[in-house]
Amino acid sequence: MRVLALAGGVGGAKLVVGLAHCLPPGELLVAVNTGDDEEFHGLHVSPDLDTMMYTLAGLSNPQTGWGLDGDTFAALAMLRQYGADAWFNLGDRDLATHIRRTQLLNRGLTLSQVTAQLCAALGVTHPIVPMSDQPVRTVLQTRTPDGAENRLSMQEYFVREQAQPHVSAVHYAGAAAAVPSPELAAALDKETQARMLVICPSNPALSVQPIVEIAGMKERLASFPGLRVAVSPIVGNDAVRGPAGRIMAGLGQEVSAVGVARLYRDFCDVLVIDRQDQALAPAVAEAGLRPVVANTIMESLQDRIDLARTVLALDPK
Repeated sequence: MRVLALAGGVGGAKLVVGLAHCLPPGELLVAVNTGDDEEFHGLHVSPDLDTMMYTLAGLSNPQTGWGLDGDTFAALAMLRQYGADAWFNLGDRDLATHIRRTQLLNRGLTLSQVTAQLCAALGVTHPIVPMSDQPVRTVLQTRTPDGAENRLSMQEYFVREQAQPHVSAVHYAGAAAAVPSPELAAALDKETQARMLVICPSNPALSVQPIVEIAGMKERLASFPGLRVAVSPIVGNDAVRGPAGRIMAGLGQEVSAVGVARLYRDFCDVLVIDRQDQALAPAVAEAGLRPVVANTIMESLQDRIDLARTVLALDPK
């Protein structure tokens, strides 16, 4: 295998699409964050896995980057009529994914096995795997303007509260007891490991760090012998999309490509930064990573492919 990609969210899925256009299925494995998995209406929902799966299947909503293109929400409207707490948007076709996932999990299949079945049914040929088959839940410590502290799950923070509360800390419940999924472990094993590690431009605290916090992952990533490349999700002084910038600020981290370099320097060699941040290249180098300047704003399919080619060209082998 050539590339192991760690990803979560829409930004991660965009780069993975580019990588999938450049690499055959046997050369790319995508390990996806599951720290924001949640149960809604008795169903196991894996938002980042689904975003990745729908995107690679060509089914995702191009306006939102998540969910299914053209989906309807009649079932959700009916749930609201029955008085259910229905703040999390689940489309009618999307519900079928969660129903089937829950059925298969209840039969004793692992999340990895279920994900493989769902991907095969949708014609996704590049393997997508969860970061772990054990539950890990991202929990955000938040503070209201009047000083009240509250703990929110990832989906409560991101969807129900529209990512508005101030985040003062992030916890990864269950991470210490979780182990990498079998496919992820194999990609990091000395005998079968990937040649190159790519950390996609995903939210550092909500998409990348949950993967890193799994038992043994810090050591595995630190000792990975191949090239380790990350693409900064921060351009200028904010995230390309989403609340990554606000969360970094709340955690006392510098909201810039330099801040990302400092977060990733223990398990990364190269940081790809946007052309807008070219002046920050010396500071990125001072933080311990080799800077590479490229266009990281992926507005079109060609942008995604071009960025993927830039990343892959860094591999000297």
